[in-house]
Amino acid sequence: MAEVPERLLSPSKVARIFGVSRAAVIKWIRTGKIRAMEVHRQWRIPYSEVERLLRGEVLRPRRVAIYARVSGSTQKDDLERQIRALRGWVRKIYGDVEVVEVTDIGSGINTKRRGLWKLVEMARRKQVDAVVVAYKDRLTRFGFEYLEELFKAYGVKVVVAFQEEPKDYMQELMEDLVAIVTSFAARIYGRRSKKYRKVVKAVEDAVKDP
Repeated sequence: MAEVPERLLSPSKVARIFGVSRAAVIKWIRTGKIRAMEVHRQWRIPYSEVERLLRGEVLRPRRVAIYARVSGSTQKDDLERQIRALRGWVRKIYGDVEVVEVTDIGSGINTKRRGLWKLVEMARRKQVDAVVVAYKDRLTRFGFEYLEELFKAYGVKVVVAFQEEPKDYMQELMEDLVAIVTSFAARIYGRRSKKYRKVVKAVEDAVKDP
């Protein structure tokens, strides 16, 4: 006899069962409180997960990596603030779990960050169950979804603790913009050309303009 597929519920239906908002259920999914899967780009939750929560069983990782990043060495105070905020968030959400701290000082568009690849290696070796970052761009400026899928392939969930970035991150975004334009201009014109210097100066002047 063929096995009967498990019943899958939408976040809205789960929300009605627990008397919470749909947004709360989505938060449960993103923080790892409840397991879910993507079906045609929509979240679906196995009914066994609903039963588990109704029984009061808690799903939580055994070991969590918190990852903090800043773009330059002058931002070390901000790096410490990120770490403290992430420690507090993990304690609040997951309780007393083992925490590993991984940090980087470098641009979010730099794919060769030592800390980032340490995270990937830890995931590959099954040394952590979840990676927690303050904001998406702390992990990477572009291609967050690809990294998220990579970690998922190793059985590791990427969790974004906070949704809205502080306003002071705008400066870092500007620096990344200059880095991108500089890189493309160098490839197109060559670093020794007048056009390269002209393009780079124009962008630098633009981002300095309040």
